[in-house]
Amino acid sequence: MNEVEKYIKQFEPDIQKKLNELRQLFFKVLPNTEESIRYKMPAYRVGKNRLYFAAYKKHIGLYPVYGLTEIEEEISKYRAKKTKDSLHFMLDKPLPLELIKKIIIMKSKL
Repeated sequence: MNEVEKYIKQFEPDIQKKLNELRQLFFKVLPNTEESIRYKMPAYRVGKNRLYFAAYKKHIGLYPVYGLTEIEEEISKYRAKKTKDSLHFMLDKPLPLELIKKIIIMKSKL
């Protein structure tokens, strides 16, 4: 079991399911992505940068998400209050996987 799998395993099964969906999406979009733990959360090499996600009591955060002006309208409803680079996906709603896929693809080209 690698460090990301250990991170995911610490959560309740319903949260684990969402985290695993997100993890698998990174590998689906970028099969050779580098996976690690940085800043105590899963991190994925996306182009020259990294994207991170983390689970909390009521949401899953995705970081950093900035510089994507072409899809800002789509991501704005997930933007964390008073931040420029954080998205929050509430645990009581399905993950917007198609939107997250767009973000991964766009960030990989920056």
